[in-house]
Amino acid sequence: MTVTYTRAGTLDREAATRRYAPLVRRIAHHLLARLPASVELDDLLQAGMVGLMEALARYEDVHGVQFETYAAQRIRGAMLDGLRAQDWMPRGVRRAQRRIDAAVQALEHRLGRPPAESEIARELGLSLEAYRDLLQEARGAQVLFYEDFVEADAGSEFIARAAPDPAPDPLERLRDKRFRAALVAAIERLPEREKAVMGMYYEQEMNLREIAEVLGVTESRVCQIHSQAVARLRAALKDW
Repeated sequence: MTVTYTRAGTLDREAATRRYAPLVRRIAHHLLARLPASVELDDLLQAGMVGLMEALARYEDVHGVQFETYAAQRIRGAMLDGLRAQDWMPRGVRRAQRRIDAAVQALEHRLGRPPAESEIARELGLSLEAYRDLLQEARGAQVLFYEDFVEADAGSEFIARAAPDPAPDPLERLRDKRFRAALVAAIERLPEREKAVMGMYYEQEMNLREIAEVLGVTESRVCQIHSQAVARLRAALKDW
């Protein structure tokens, strides 16, 4: 999709707002799955629309960056700014994620393989049902893109990241390549169901409801599987 202009050559903001409102909703739903249940969809949508307005005000068709790519970054950044202002991750969520991470890491070291869900529950001294409740509580302490945490106003920073670097740092490139290889290896080691959920969610950009329909489980269960997969990845990439 592209932005449209009026006969006077100015950006048609009203038409662009209508066109890209579904993008705001899609990003909000995708982000919501990684946040605690206390976060309201309407709050994300409101912040996202502010981000869209800012993108429309600042966008210039330069450096070959498409408007939708630029707007998505600004929308996501505005949502994250709103979350940070609300202190969106309670201590209980952080504590739950740390417990799960530690259990997964200890078991993988001891067993030499990804532990089963029942083994993680036993390591934590919990029943399987209680462990799944903990996974639900840990929702929100998820992996977010590093680029999401730059200043929301720094549109130029986004373009700088999207444009080729005239003087790339060879050491940084090597480190990035190694991290990506480690991440790919960690994903490959995930149990098949968790790997499938991660693929549907991140590659195919399916929402929780769609994934639940494919797997024949509840949305809550998909969220638990996702949280467990993230815990495994966090444990595997702890050194990074």
